[in-house]
This record gives sequence, C-alpha cells and structure tokens, in this order.
Amino acid sequence: MDLKTVLGGVLGLAVGDALGVPVEFRSREALERNPVADMRGYGTHSQPAGTWSDDASMALCLLESLSVKGVDYEDMMSRFLRWGETGYMTPYGEAFDMGGATQNALAEYSRGKPALECGGRREYDNGNGSVMRILPLALYLHETAGSDFPERAEAYEIIHSASAVSHAHPVSKMACGFYCAAANAVLCGQDIGEALDTARAFYRKEPDFSPWLERKFARVDKKVLEALPREKVQSGGFAVHTLEAAIWCLLRHEDFRGCVLEAVNLGDDTDTTGAVAGGLAGLRCGPEGIPEEWLNVLAKRAEIEALCGQFYESLGARA
Repeated sequence: MDLKTVLGGVLGLAVGDALGVPVEFRSREALERNPVADMRGYGTHSQPAGTWSDDASMALCLLESLSVKGVDYEDMMSRFLRWGETGYMTPYGEAFDMGGATQNALAEYSRGKPALECGGRREYDNGNGSVMRILPLALYLHETAGSDFPERAEAYEIIHSASAVSHAHPVSKMACGFYCAAANAVLCGQDIGEALDTARAFYRKEPDFSPWLERKFARVDKKVLEALPREKVQSGGFAVHTLEAAIWCLLRHEDFRGCVLEAVNLGDDTDTTGAVAGGLAGLRCGPEGIPEEWLNVLAKRAEIEALCGQFYESLGARA
C-alpha cells in the first residue's frame, strides 16, 4: 500500500462527507427534483462548501491515534472526546453534527468509564457512527496484520473493539467487520463479493454474532446488492443500511464521481452514506480519481494530506 492509496481513501471519505453535509436529512424525492451534482454551500448545517462533519472528524481522530499509538482504545476515545468538547479535528473549530449513541458514549467516557465500556449495547444503539469512521483501521490492519486479516479472529477483535467504544452491539461490530473486509478487497484488487463471503463465513461460526447474520445481514452479499433496485436501497442512519448503500453504489459505478453522487442523492443520512461510499471509491480510484474541483474547496485539505503522510510513515516504522 502506498501513500496515494491512503490519500485516496481518506480524502474520498472527507469529500463524500462534504458533498452530503448541505443536504443531510433531505428526502430522496427532494433530491430527485434537485440532485447534488457538485459541492454546495450552506443548506442543512449552514456551512461553507467543502465542509466535512463528524464522519471525517472521527475518522481523522482515529487515523491520528493509529499513527501515534497504534491500537490504543483509550487514546482513540480521548481524541474523540477532544473533538466533541473542543472542536478538535474539525474544519472550523466546532463539532456541529453528532449522533446520539456517540454523544452518550462520550458522556460516559468523560465521567471516567473505560473506553471499551462506553458504547451502547442495545439493539436501538446500532446507528452508523462506528462504521462511518472505521476506514483507517482497515488500512492499518492491511499493512500491519497482513492482507489476509479478514480471515483471522484477532483482527475482528480489534475491529469490534474499535466500534465498541461508541457502538458495542454485535450488529454495529459486524457492520464494521464487513466494511473492513470490503475495504481490504479493494486494497488487494480482489472481488468484493469474495471478501463479503469471507466475513460471513467468520461470523457464521461465532455464537455471539451468528444469530444476527441472517436477521440483519442477508442483503450484504454482492449478487443480492447487484440485483437490488434503487427504491429498495435504504439510506437512513442504521449501520447495516449505510453498509448496504455504500457497497451498492460502489458496485454500480467505476468512477469516484458517479459513486459518491449516487450515494448522496439517495437522501436522508447523506453525509454518512457519502463518506462510507467515498472511502471505498477513493481507495479504488486514488486521489487522482477524485474531481480536483471538489478537492480544491475541501476544508483543511492540506492538513488532511499531512495527517495521511504521518500515518503512512508510522506504518513504515511499525513494519
């Protein structure tokens, strides 16, 4: 994995997030009448064009934590808390968008609870707040644990723990596991369907996860998603729906622009669907595949690129 790959994934996530921020919570029908075709300003959160939200902020916090500490859940959570309380790792010093489960977990951590005990464990707590930020961990594991990490239980334990600091229910953990497997397939130039099958085979053998497999993840399958009509794709805040929508968009479009615009124009949780799809599309297309006019208005582009460089150098030091 080279630096360009890291840049593609992280910038792709931030660009997808920024494209979705102005139209977050807009319905699919409204976006069909006035679809997003380029970077917009203001809208839902009254932010300038190119502004990214909690999706990219938390992903960048994770990227920095992995660069400095490796896998350290207390360090991850301390950076997330700094983001939530002080606007750290935000475009303009304000955390203007935060999911309820994340907010609750940060409150628990601020009261002294250990990081791995902070995440919600109810079925109601399965928002997409951990899958939206997990991409840096897929990059990290690909380089430090080997490109076959989706076949190994110890890698899933790390992924699940990184989710659990804010989202500790098995469904959220599994959504992160499937997403990391998909990202690794893109990194390896392998078929994404085989990667999803590998993750499915792992979860089928695990008693804590297997009961949820067919109940919630039956559609997380390449053939099923390829055949899924647009009207059946859900794009709200549920972790599995975000995972499905992102992979569905990736399967429909070879180019970055087409993938992320498809994702954002699904409506509803537009920034997160855009971010999760954009991360995968950016890995596949590289930074050169991301429209330059979008990168030119992306908030703190230089800082994001510098952080990617720091992360890449840290991987070399750990090799």
